[in-house]
Amino acid sequence: MEQQLVELAYKAADDKRAEDIVVLDMKGVSLIADYFLICHGNSDKQVQAIARELKDAAEEKGYTVKRLEGFDQARWILVDLGDVVAHVFHKEERGYYNLERLWGDASFVEVKQGENQ
Repeated sequence: MEQQLVELAYKAADDKRAEDIVVLDMKGVSLIADYFLICHGNSDKQVQAIARELKDAAEEKGYTVKRLEGFDQARWILVDLGDVVAHVFHKEERGYYNLERLWGDASFVEVKQGENQ
């Protein structure tokens, strides 16, 4: 089920042309979530569109969106899907926060895009 949620979130971000999408396996590294999805958009509108797509896609499949933070500012939107937390950055903010380096103990997860997705 976790893997399905990771794939759903990845596809939702990709559908809105999110850039540099990475998934980190946070198990044993953080108690916050099992996976972090990190991506960025190039404008406020794109960042909001990515976050909205993540939220809508998850709800459509019956997942609960526990929290959505930062939507109005569109610099760093956090979409908490429980086992998966998505971090949608504005391009300018992503390098500054550099979550991939901050959580350097986490391993990267290869997300396979299904043919039917």
